Amino acid sequence: MRAKPGKPAWLKKRLPPGGRVHRVERLVKDFDLNTVCHGAKCPNRNDCFHQGTATFMILGDTCTRSCRFCSIPDEPPGPPDPGEPERLAEAVKALGLTYAVVTSVTRDDLGDGGASQFAAVIRALKDRVPGVGVEVLVPDFNGSEDALFEVMDAGPTVLNHNIETVKSLYPQVRPQADYRRSLELLKQAASYGGIPAKSGIMLGLGETEAEVTATLREIRDAGVELITMGQYLQPGPECLEVEEYVEPARFERYAGVAEEMGFMAVTSGPFVRSSHQAGALYDQYRKKARRR
Repeated sequence: MRAKPGKPAWLKKRLPPGGRVHRVERLVKDFDLNTVCHGAKCPNRNDCFHQGTATFMILGDTCTRSCRFCSIPDEPPGPPDPGEPERLAEAVKALGLTYAVVTSVTRDDLGDGGASQFAAVIRALKDRVPGVGVEVLVPDFNGSEDALFEVMDAGPTVLNHNIETVKSLYPQVRPQADYRRSLELLKQAASYGGIPAKSGIMLGLGETEAEVTATLREIRDAGVELITMGQYLQPGPECLEVEEYVEPARFERYAGVAEEMGFMAVTSGPFVRSSHQAGALYDQYRKKARRR
């Protein structure tokens, strides 16, 4: 039986003071919203809350898929909430955010996969918070180009869809997803024009360095401009165990590989998550894009 790797020192974080953390938690509750910070048990949630921000999760708090890296319950979800877009926009306004990140559970039960709700949220944010940046982290919409373009027609700042892991691990990690389908969605998003595409992968699930490099190459070839790489951490006992804790030096090496491939904005490290410090990564992209 394989011994579980012990959590290394570089993965231990000090909690920030609680004042602003409690304010964000209370505001999210008052507006009857969900966050992926809680739903996915993100290790950065207190940091984000302390900075006065959060990643909002629309379309409920249960999922129609059972990805084995995620702790969000796979139970039958309820219907989309028509009041959610306006409440979310008011919460972003109350927090004073200049860059908002919105994701969702996967809704295979809906004909458009939830695309219309994403579009409504984007429009509400742009209407209620003029000038706000809006990054959407979308599911694969079961490969529907119409659903994807409904979201993009609403005008997000960044379209994000995470590959999550290397192709060989999809059967164990994302059994109801499809690697090629996700790549094709990213390719379609990148071809839309004027809206950069972003993706992310987790490390420590048993992938090899060669597989990571090959995955980065395929993501870049799809036209993706922004990439994130972070350490997988088991969010609950029902989820996959960590196979390896990747050292910070290797994350730095992967960042160099990604930059050499031509990604415009790269962030790579143990605590990196797709939506963590998303505004800063977009700023990195925007500065380089101006010089291109």
